[in-house]
Amino acid sequence: MKKIFQYSLPYKFSAIIAILLMLIELTVELVQPLLMAKIIDDGIMQENYTTISIWGGVLVGLSLLAFAAGIINSYFAAHVSQGVGHDLRRDLFKKVQSFASENFQHYSTPNLVTRITNDILQIQNLVLMLMRIALRAPLFIIFAVVMAFTVNVQLALILVMAVPVLGAFLFWVLIRGVKLFKNVQRKLDGVNTVIRENLAGIRLIKGFNRGSYEEERFDRVNRPLLKENKRALWLMETAMPVIMLGMNVIILILLWVGAVQLDIGSAQAGEVVAIINYATRIMFTFSIFSFLIMVFSRGNASANRVVEVLEERTSGYLKETGKKTALHGAITFEDVSFSHADMPTIKNISFKAEAGQTIGILGETGSGKSSLLHLIPRLLEKDSGNLLLDNEEISNLDIKSIRQQISLVPQEVQLFSGTVKENIAWGKEEASDDEVIEAAKQAEIHSFITTLPNGYHTNIGQKGVTFSGGQKQRLSIARALVRKPKILILDDSTSALDAHTEARLLQTLKKQDCTVLMVAQKISSLKEAHKILILYQGKLLAQGVHETLLEKNSYYREVYQSQQEDVM
Repeated sequence: MKKIFQYSLPYKFSAIIAILLMLIELTVELVQPLLMAKIIDDGIMQENYTTISIWGGVLVGLSLLAFAAGIINSYFAAHVSQGVGHDLRRDLFKKVQSFASENFQHYSTPNLVTRITNDILQIQNLVLMLMRIALRAPLFIIFAVVMAFTVNVQLALILVMAVPVLGAFLFWVLIRGVKLFKNVQRKLDGVNTVIRENLAGIRLIKGFNRGSYEEERFDRVNRPLLKENKRALWLMETAMPVIMLGMNVIILILLWVGAVQLDIGSAQAGEVVAIINYATRIMFTFSIFSFLIMVFSRGNASANRVVEVLEERTSGYLKETGKKTALHGAITFEDVSFSHADMPTIKNISFKAEAGQTIGILGETGSGKSSLLHLIPRLLEKDSGNLLLDNEEISNLDIKSIRQQISLVPQEVQLFSGTVKENIAWGKEEASDDEVIEAAKQAEIHSFITTLPNGYHTNIGQKGVTFSGGQKQRLSIARALVRKPKILILDDSTSALDAHTEARLLQTLKKQDCTVLMVAQKISSLKEAHKILILYQGKLLAQGVHETLLEKNSYYREVYQSQQEDVM
């Protein structure tokens, strides 16, 4: 929670005003019973209407002051809480952007979405309640007991004995509630995971007629959330009746003792009314506590989850430090190895690509092709060996600078909600219309775009659900080409293209002033590359041009012959 409260420092002026206004409300609330006692004893009992009018007017005036203070307090408290929420979301999102692949092993996408949205909302509610009523509630109970002693010591002693017992009960509820609501947030992560998977794969679910199965699967995660939520809310809802019963018993005792004191003349009617008023307000404050405990339990659990992400350690190589240089595109691997989850993925790979060359990469699923490619823009970090860009060790180069000169088209195409133009220009924010159109032509997608209702201004929908796999791939390639990279990485990015479109695209890529690294499953896509790498179980099995590999490497020859038979 300490880290969360640090986020309120930029809004300390508004927070101070909110707290001062809250103290005004508190002061008025504490003084009101005393004024009522004075009106009763000096006015009503003495039939002094002047005293009633004067102190009644003061009471009304103070009530209006408290009302105004409460309204203004709400404004400033909301300003602080919304500001804290905004800054937390900003920093949390920025933190996630800095995550390396190993960090995402700890947090699933739905888990992070829940933390950035629902958890931040709970923290906002907590900050708002702290400045609105959470600080006022305990202060009122403490000062109300103190003020009661200035009115009648014997009656105040009854309050002193009762308040700690009820306070201890609420503290137990608080501790228990924090644990329960933490479990609720964890269960919510599970529900969000299933929801996300179903929304992403809704067509597959319908195609396989697995709707009933998915409904049962959702019920298996939704029902525990229901049970955990009910347990937490039952605890919170039980607290209020217990507190109300306890305070009502105390008020009955106060009335009985007060009546006895009135009979023997050791107390005045106004004093008894004032003490009962304090007791009633304390009871109301304790009832508010049950609501505050729920807000605090949720907020504290959410704060811990948010801080956990903010303090997640990311790999040092993500720091944007190092030498800035204009790349030519030469790439050298010298005994490079990489492990994922303590399992070797790339093992002592060495090869060299001259600037402007096309390097083909062939291998079975799981042979390490994608891992090898992701080492170049440092989406992954090598464990050992040397990886050189233009004869400069990559770890010495500024990461932001090299990524601006590298374009990556991943296996899984990712389009964003927005227009076709916005998705292509995403690769180069300042790209002109002509540059966008040129990139689309190079990616063999321009003709299709012109057939769309609004051309380049057509909205493609979230993740490009209205486009085919091949169209998505070509849009993704256009996005990569628009920035005119010095290194272009294609990770099996033409698999959904027909033979003629792929052939035209490969001819276009030959004309690009960049080094191309291309993973493909079809040898026909790689046969004209300057060099072809064959990966097998993380090792470089062989490298060379198509003709040499066809003649000297049995694995390559078998793959080629099987693909030729498939074509026939």
